Amino acid sequence: MRLFATTALVVLTSLPALAQEWKADYQTVNIGFLSGENEQDRLTRTAPLKAHLEKTLGVKVEIFLAGNYDGVIQAMAADQIEFAFHGSSSYAAAYTATDGKIIPLLTAENKDGSTGYYSIIAVRCDSGLTSLDDLKGKTLAFADPDSTSGYAVPYFNLVKQGYEPKEFFGATPFSGSHEAGVQGVVNGTFDAAATWQNTELSGVYQRMELKGMIDPGQVCSIWKSPEITSGPLTARANLPEAMIEAVTAAVESFPSADPEGWAFYNSTDADDDNPTVGYVRVDHERYQWIIDMRAWLKTQRRG
Repeated sequence: MRLFATTALVVLTSLPALAQEWKADYQTVNIGFLSGENEQDRLTRTAPLKAHLEKTLGVKVEIFLAGNYDGVIQAMAADQIEFAFHGSSSYAAAYTATDGKIIPLLTAENKDGSTGYYSIIAVRCDSGLTSLDDLKGKTLAFADPDSTSGYAVPYFNLVKQGYEPKEFFGATPFSGSHEAGVQGVVNGTFDAAATWQNTELSGVYQRMELKGMIDPGQVCSIWKSPEITSGPLTARANLPEAMIEAVTAAVESFPSADPEGWAFYNSTDADDDNPTVGYVRVDHERYQWIIDMRAWLKTQRRG
């Protein structure tokens, strides 16, 4: 009995040490963020999360940014970064690029328990454009080829609703990011732009208003998609399990550990009655429909 108790004590006391072993090989954890906004704003907005993770994990955290979505996808595929926050479509692209060697971990959850958002088509409120029919022959900017709300979902749904983008619109360029698309609408470069919103009070152009990038009341939505599954925080599958769990738990604890930093990170509007409040754990099956949709889009492009 004494031998058993001693052995059990040794095993129990060694478990925390084993759980921390990954830090010897990963003294810096690199986390990728997509190009939804300009680089300096991304660095500023993610600073509270970076500080929380460094404090919680006890390692250095680097924020990896790229000029487009594919930069983050390829960085994961090349083992240059360990984790990344993806949209649903960029997760599907990364899953394909890595032959399934990335794991979805968490997705954002709203106050009402929903875990989705919407693609919208935004126009200048004073443009006289109030419906999709008004956009015939006009310029519609998509955000990025790997954007869920900025390309895949609107393109897919527009075709299903009888608006073949290549034939209906005068031009369908890629703006490079959601903010660039909205800014192009405000500046008159584009007649309309595909982007995203969570609610009527929370989205890309609302965030740009809060940051003073555009004046309130300049941008309006004239189309909204069905609900989109929110994209996941992902990890490379070849990382130590203890490391993946540690980072997952640390990100999961961010909203409660630093409410002020969390609100800043999400650009939370006090008037929003359904803000993003935290994270829930997810698995790959949640995103299979996005992979199927991307496969359909690929056949359309080939056609």
